[in-house]
Amino acid sequence: MALLGEAISSGDASVALPAFFPSVAYAQVKDIPNPERDWEARLVSAFRRDIAEYAKKLGKQAPHASLVSVEVPEQSAKLMKPGSEGNRVPYYRVLRSKLHFRSASGREASLELTSMISWRGEWYVVHLHGFK
Repeated sequence: MALLGEAISSGDASVALPAFFPSVAYAQVKDIPNPERDWEARLVSAFRRDIAEYAKKLGKQAPHASLVSVEVPEQSAKLMKPGSEGNRVPYYRVLRSKLHFRSASGREASLELTSMISWRGEWYVVHLHGFK
């Protein structure tokens, strides 16, 4: 999450790619043609766009903003059974977490983290701002 906060503050999505659902895992999970291409063309592309959008939302103070907390609605974590989201294997998913930032001047902002997936005991970002 620290990497995600840094990426949003800087507007540089590449910083947070280690926190993003890995291509190798996506290829194992999804039962779709060419999952690697979908991962890059759709998911990572949207992630890069959303990081830039969130940096703009934080405004001119974005480079000095800090991620202060992540609010995860644990009660909404759900086991996604095979076939439920084009997946071939089950995984846990949680929707609508909140990223809380504070600027150097004390201004606070809350941004949505739309979707995270648990893979082999680790949680990864999949959709940062909506399902596009």
